[in-house]
Order: sequence, then structure tokens, then C-alpha cells
Amino acid sequence: MSHPVSEFERIKAASNYLRGSLLEGLADPVTGAISDDDNKLLKFHGSYQQDDRDLREERRQQKLEPAYAFMLRARLPGGVVTPAQWLAFDRIARDYANGTLRITTRQTFQWHGVIKRELKATVAAIHHALATTIGACGDVVRTVVSTANPIESAAHAITYGWAARLSEQLAPRTRAYHEIWLDGERLVGEDEEPLYGRSYLPRKFKIGLAIPPLNDVDVFAQDLGLIAIIEHGELRGFNVAIGGGMGATHGDPSTYPRLGSVIGFVEPERLIAVAEGVVGLQRDWGNRSERKHARLKYTLDHRGLDVFTAELERRLGFALAPARDYRFEHNGDRYGWIEGHDGRWHLTLQIESGRVADQGGQRALEGLRALAETHRGDFRLTCNQNVIVANVEAAQRTHIDALVREHGLDGYKRGSALRRHAVACVALPTCGLAMAESERYLPDLLPRLEALLARHGLSDAPILLRLSGCPNGCSRPYLGEIALVGRGPGRYDLRLGADFRGQRLNRIYRENIDQAAILAALDPLFERYAAARAPDERFGDFLLRAGLLEAGTAATATSLPSSSP
Repeated sequence: MSHPVSEFERIKAASNYLRGSLLEGLADPVTGAISDDDNKLLKFHGSYQQDDRDLREERRQQKLEPAYAFMLRARLPGGVVTPAQWLAFDRIARDYANGTLRITTRQTFQWHGVIKRELKATVAAIHHALATTIGACGDVVRTVVSTANPIESAAHAITYGWAARLSEQLAPRTRAYHEIWLDGERLVGEDEEPLYGRSYLPRKFKIGLAIPPLNDVDVFAQDLGLIAIIEHGELRGFNVAIGGGMGATHGDPSTYPRLGSVIGFVEPERLIAVAEGVVGLQRDWGNRSERKHARLKYTLDHRGLDVFTAELERRLGFALAPARDYRFEHNGDRYGWIEGHDGRWHLTLQIESGRVADQGGQRALEGLRALAETHRGDFRLTCNQNVIVANVEAAQRTHIDALVREHGLDGYKRGSALRRHAVACVALPTCGLAMAESERYLPDLLPRLEALLARHGLSDAPILLRLSGCPNGCSRPYLGEIALVGRGPGRYDLRLGADFRGQRLNRIYRENIDQAAILAALDPLFERYAAARAPDERFGDFLLRAGLLEAGTAATATSLPSSSP
């Protein structure tokens, strides 16, 4: 018996391939907002309508509508940005947005604070910079992420190339984007979406490519995770993991984070077919009645992994090969200079919470602008919200270092190990889903945690810290060795016990507690860790081995080859 589709599905199907009444809503001068239906469609075009939640009550009392503005997100496969694009994006941030750039956990930029009458001009400026926002949000394949420094060998560069090809192949085809934002002519005849159809996917779909031993993309958090197998300097293919996802809902056990399950290996020439097959099967089998159960992870758990894999292989006309051995070492970024295979150099800089701004001792917006004005390589955004000044000629390193020092961008050299591995989502005041602070709370929380760690001699202990303002998990909190997931103003779930390689989920340690309780809970655990850890033992692994977490077994990445822990 089929279930009725959700209202969101009705809106998509009736939208004429994502047009809706967006043109009319954007032209309406009476309000700074657009209709609820069009707001849902706007996501497919790479934008969310938001309002400044700090001002909500004040404006309500003044009988004014909320301070509406829009977030725009670029589609940048693999996070690669040329210096010319960087300068254009910087100018867009200052001309149209709130004067900052925000690096996301999907290797792209967000602009916040764009008002409705400037939205079209902003999209056009992004397009003029040879980028796009189409498909950066919405129920489609989002920006395809890739290991952030794929230039250490020729095989690494080839792997990045596959990320770009996947992004292009799986992008929406609707002409609505050009019509609405770029004054494109309305062509005669109906659009076609050969992969997506009229209703697109049931929910968002994320793809990530990881190159062992680095898991900086958190490959098991992806709907489709691809693990590059490089042997003797050659890319042999990819292990295929499906069904990862971080979103959940407080108080609803039918929603949960899940790690991807490895189902086999595919050669490079068959990768596009496999990706289209997984996306197409989720299109056909995904839940279109309840959006909170519409991600691929729920499709797999409802239908069964073996049943899904068998149907995938039937549609493909071939079977996946057995998964190859691999091993991950960590899922953080590697700061400082790294030499590539061709003699060029790559400098990873830390950008706290990904906020490229001139604030405090770090003038990141000004500094990276100065770098872009002279840099002859490119920039690479990371899934941990940082930036790599990539493909630097050896002779240019001294100049780059001087600019980095001048603008306070060398903080990675002095920051604690915890600070270098901290990730936070945007949350308040712009995210409509946020229940608690995240990005704005991190600068207050970090010194307090660092003081505890220093007291126990653990300042140099790398620990993955993730903050999320709500349980939807944009900062991948369920893969943090320490994670805070927002419950309400100043209150969080404390989650512990993930590993340092992105292959084990954490679990709730304390629910709905404030900062004092968070610090009180962590202090004795740090003390035990300092006293009883084994050499090179990570914090999450120690908590599990020492039995310091509540009863139960932490979820691990399923179906891993035997060589993986």
C-alpha cells in the first residue's frame, strides 16, 4: 500500500522544474521575504531564507516583520578556488553580504546577510566568477567533496578529477536557474531532468571521496562514500560505502546518525554508473511521505542493505568487486607546509569555525585577499573549515609566510591540539534550526577546555571537538571524540567516544546540561586519560577501552575490510 507524499513533494512536482513563483516573489517590494513554497524551491538554487534571530523579539514588539536576509552557498567540487575567484568572492561578501565569508564543512563558501533586492545581483556575481549556486542546497546531489590536498601524487590529482566529474554529471539540468537569476531566455518546450525527474530526490544526497590514510572528508558520513585505492602510485578504483548521514531529531529514536556501509569496489571507468545507480535507486525507493525518514540511510535500514545492493547490481548489469584493503589514520587537517609530488608546496591555515573575517588578532579576510592578489597557484577549502594555499612555488614561500604572519594567520603554530581539531556549525543568529549557540560559543568554550587539559598535562593531546547548535549535524558532531549538540539556550547533549579516524560514532554521555556540568563531566575523564592512557592512544579509544562510557557498544563503520580497525 503506497503512502501519500508529503507537502514538500507536492510543491516540487508542481514547481515546473524549480520555477514556482520565484520570479514574482523576488520582485515583490512589500516584503523582504518570499512565500513558504518558494522558500522550499529556493534551496535548490543554493539559497536559504533566514532572519536575524537576535532581533526577532525587538522587531515583533515594533510590529515589524523579521529582519529577513538570505544565505547563498556556492557549488565548488573538491573546494578548489582560483585566486581570481577568491577575490571575486571576497568582493561579493563586502558588497552584498555581511562582510565575511564562511567556509562550510562541505568545502565551499556561504555568504550570509544578502537582502532580497540584492539576491539576483549576488547570484549573477557568483556566476561571473565562473561558479554557481545551483544544487548547493536542496533535494539533489550536493557539492561533491574530496580529500583536500589531492596533489601529493599524480593519482591524488586524478582522484580530485573524479570528484569534479561526479559533481558535473549529477548536477540538476533545469533551465530555471538561468531564467530566474541570469535573465536567460525561456526556451520553448519542457525541461528534462533525466536523473532526477519532476520531483528530484526525497532528500539531500551527499558524496565524498577520501584518499587513505586521510579521512578528512569523513567519508562514512556521506550518502555515498568513495575510498580511493591507490597502489604503486596508480588509482585502481574506489571502495563504495553507502548510507552515511548525520541528521537526527531529539527525542525521536526512529531518527539517528549512521555510518556508511562498504558494499564493494568499483573501477574508475564504472564509477559514474555506480553513482548514478545509487542516486537513481534512492530516487525510486526513498521515503517521500516523511522527510525525516527520507535519507538513504533509512532506505537501507528499511529495505535491507543486501536487498538494496542486489537491486543496484541488477540495474547496473554487473556486480561490484570485493572491497580492497585500506587504512585511515585520522580525519583532521595537517597544518603548515607540505611538499607535493611536483615540487610545489601547500600551506594549510586554520580558520576558526571557517569564518573568514577581520576580527581579534586574525585579519583573515584582509590577509587572504592579499594572498590572492599575488598567489599564482590556487586555494583549497577543507571539510574541517580551513583553507590550503596550494601549488606554491618554492621561491614564493617566504613571501607567503610574511603575509601569513602580518595578518595573524599563523595561529595554527601556537594553538592547542584541541583548538586545531575543533569544528562548529553556524547556528545562531542566522540558522533557523539552531537551538543553541555553536560558532559564537566556541571562542568561550575552547579556553575553558584548554585550561582543563593543561591542568592534566594534555595540552598536546589531539582530540576531535565538534559543536552543533541542533541535532541535524552539519558539523558532523556524531563523529567527534567530544561533541556538544544543542538542546536549548546554553544547554547541550555531551557526546563522547568516537575515534580519531571517523570510523566510530560517539554516544550520549550526559543529556541537556549547561557549561558548568559539561566541564565537571569532562574534568575527571581528562584526569583518567592522563594517568592511564596507552602510548599514542586517542581520547575516544581510551574512554571505550577503560569502560568510562555508559553500557552499550558504539556504532562503527560497517563491513570494513579486515585490515581496518
